[in-house]
Amino acid sequence: MSEPSATMAEPATGLLDLEATDIGSVFVSNYPPYSAWNEAAVGEAAAALDQEPVAGTSLGLYIHIPFCRKRCKFCYFRVYIDKNHEQIGRYLDALGAELERYADRPSIRGRKLDFVYFGGGTPSYIAAKQLIPLAKRLQEVMPWDGAEEVAFECEPGTLTQSKLEAIRSIGVARLSLGVENFDDRILEENGRAHVSKEIYRVRDWIRAQGFRQLNVDLIAGMVGETWESWKRTVDLTIEYDPDSITIYQMELPFNTVYSKAKLRGDADAPAFADWRTKREWHAYAFEQFERAGFERWSAYTMMRRDRSCKFVYAREVWSGADMIPIGVSSFGHMGGVHLQNHDRWDDYLAAIEDGGLATRRAFATTDRERLTRELILQLKRGWLERGAFERKFGVDVVANYADAFGSLTEQGLATIGPERIELSEGGLLRVDQLLPRFYDEQYRGARYT
Repeated sequence: MSEPSATMAEPATGLLDLEATDIGSVFVSNYPPYSAWNEAAVGEAAAALDQEPVAGTSLGLYIHIPFCRKRCKFCYFRVYIDKNHEQIGRYLDALGAELERYADRPSIRGRKLDFVYFGGGTPSYIAAKQLIPLAKRLQEVMPWDGAEEVAFECEPGTLTQSKLEAIRSIGVARLSLGVENFDDRILEENGRAHVSKEIYRVRDWIRAQGFRQLNVDLIAGMVGETWESWKRTVDLTIEYDPDSITIYQMELPFNTVYSKAKLRGDADAPAFADWRTKREWHAYAFEQFERAGFERWSAYTMMRRDRSCKFVYAREVWSGADMIPIGVSSFGHMGGVHLQNHDRWDDYLAAIEDGGLATRRAFATTDRERLTRELILQLKRGWLERGAFERKFGVDVVANYADAFGSLTEQGLATIGPERIELSEGGLLRVDQLLPRFYDEQYRGARYT
């Protein structure tokens, strides 16, 4: 089997109307595409850290905890399932050292954190006796007691009462629980480590800790899903009574277990739901959640109307916030420059233990690229405020992206008013597939990652 080309086109950059679920990234998390980031620009990232920040720019911290009990068959993140207690301790020490070096740079020195995100992997994998010292060391460098939100991803089977107490004690307000599905057969087939009884076991423990927000993640289109099983998962999610619910549609980036099996042509490679079916499941779920008291926050997330819910990490990243990245493969954004750390365990640790930072590749954006980035990411909310872009960038986005918006309106996927641009329901359900229309020509059809 040949390796995929570094320039192989993917749905996340192509002008495609997808039918079958094929191999390639679909979900758009940044712009320009990661394949445009390069080692030659690492010096520009260093220079950005030595510049004063742009006034009014919020600052976040992303902490990558790359450990898991198992690797899900659809997972494309940098994760490890083979690290022992000593190795994990070494990694957590590196996180502390890395933040200490960032905190002393002119672009960060003296700034307060507006949001913190523990992502993975599985942040809840690490023991409480490791988590608490890590948080203490990080907060001695950059306190987050005044942050608007501290968010933390969890896998149900890794949680205990004492671990939840530890997570709450470090200031976490938004707990995101990776449920994905309530059907044990589907969870097992897709390589999830937890089972449904663990989802229910942790519910009362979570509520007892008084987290401001419990978010539940679901995936539409997991292998083995049917209309019957999906409807049951939707019903059980409502009964679970979370504060917010996020639905992702299953995709197959190149480096997943499922993608590799399909590329090899394995006879037992599973069948995948097509995009039309996944959109129908997604739409059905959102209809049921709305009837149950939720309202739409973005193309993926619904929040309870009667509760104080936020997703500060997404709101701020989509609006051009600076974000410090710590951890293997972690990516961030500082002063208009994208940066990403080494994506290999030994390379990351060596860079930190040698006394430096771990930046592997970077990309210095132009004014146009920053405008495009915020436009496409904020379209994921389902609407844009035209005046906000005029105030920040001094442009009318409708005039600047006339062809893209024209095609959306012609297809009934968006409406353009004097103050707001709004996607239709059909546009929301396929928003990531619409975004390449706004890309500069040089990035269309490129490899996404």
